Amino acid sequence: MKKIQNICCIGAGYVGGPTMSVIAKMCPEIKVTVVDLNQKRIDLWNHEDLDKLPIYEPGLKEVVAEARGRNLFFSTEIDKAIDEAEIIFISVNTPTKTYGKGKGQAADLKYIELCARNIAKVAKSDKIVVEKSTLPVRTAEAIKSILDNTGNGVKFEILSNPEFLAEGTAIEDLINADRVLIGGDETPSGIEARNTLSWVYEHWLPKEQILQTNVWSSELSKLVANAFLAQRVSSINSISALCEKTDANVAEVSRAIGFDSRIGSKFLNASVGFGGSCFQKDILNLVYIAKSFGLPEVADYWEQVILMNDYQKRRFAENIISTLYNTVSGKKIAFYGWAFKKDTNDTRESAAIYVADALLEEKAELVIYDPKVNAETIYADLDYLGTRTEEENRKLVTVVNDPMQAAANAHAIAILTEWDEFKNYDWKTVYDKMLKPAFLFDGRRILDATKMQETGFKFYKIGEA
Repeated sequence: MKKIQNICCIGAGYVGGPTMSVIAKMCPEIKVTVVDLNQKRIDLWNHEDLDKLPIYEPGLKEVVAEARGRNLFFSTEIDKAIDEAEIIFISVNTPTKTYGKGKGQAADLKYIELCARNIAKVAKSDKIVVEKSTLPVRTAEAIKSILDNTGNGVKFEILSNPEFLAEGTAIEDLINADRVLIGGDETPSGIEARNTLSWVYEHWLPKEQILQTNVWSSELSKLVANAFLAQRVSSINSISALCEKTDANVAEVSRAIGFDSRIGSKFLNASVGFGGSCFQKDILNLVYIAKSFGLPEVADYWEQVILMNDYQKRRFAENIISTLYNTVSGKKIAFYGWAFKKDTNDTRESAAIYVADALLEEKAELVIYDPKVNAETIYADLDYLGTRTEEENRKLVTVVNDPMQAAANAHAIAILTEWDEFKNYDWKTVYDKMLKPAFLFDGRRILDATKMQETGFKFYKIGEA
């Protein structure tokens, strides 16, 4: 088995950046180069102020500080990095298609194909190419076809190595991974490539936690893992709606079923809905694949997970409107939180975006505070929906850097992200700044209902009557 000296990763985003930083930290003898076309993003990865890194992730800046400049490098020189590398990770965006066949469900693989063609053009020596992005089953086949038909005489082995990271705990998930999955061909060269990548991870993980499969099983396992997790969230959210009608408490129901060892307690926290770059995209991908292979019942089953998630967000927004006397027109509503979960600045598919969109349709005026998400991102998220013009979004939405400023003269506050700091606010001061009656909608179930009601709030908490 060949020992590796150079690794390259194409894509410096939420997966590529942290993953390569940890590999560099744990494998000091391997040069790791992360490349991206986005000069601004690379400049931030190289910024001397580690608080300016383009991704907020607990523990990330300490890992980058240790490895950057030693054996971890960030660059826009993609061709040079490809040429030098023995292992090339592809970690570019694979968004859901917004056009053509499979629109709204299938993954858009144009960036993956561009990477493959670039590797094919540049490579002058044998390479192991690793799919790190979440991809539909049989994408490796397409990559292999492009690479094998270059005419350069270079041998490529294609591996699937999906990430199982949760944003907010990504560094911990990488350093103490419960498993690493490596899929590849069942040929002598394919098995050797799998063992070579396994050797990299064996620098810090026990070999028995590195699972090797065929490439198709690896690709499908990633989609299925996210689908199962999202299914649990939608399941408990469906029960939260029932709890609100029956005087049951969803936290007590979650606790009761979580004690069942067959079920377990994880991913049973009711909320305003799941977000992030993976859950919805991967389930839609699964739905599309099932339909493509003539399995409509399978597709319908998994699509219901998405429909329930959409319902939960819509239900939360509609409850705000109905509670505020069936009109929010001209009323100031403060959002605490915009990121899709705490401890990340990622806002992709965040529930806050869709709740905001519903309220803006009713002419509400929103004031948004999030400790890690900037105004540029918030406006971009709303503009991307295309529901209103950019001018309308900036007229109706104000982004502030102070939670107390957000609360001033607000009719209501909606908690959309479970940031720990929200639990520790002086809620009496918040209440005093608001118009009365002061409404508080806890979409993340982080506040104590009795305390909030004693403070004076008209308080609503998902999953409780």
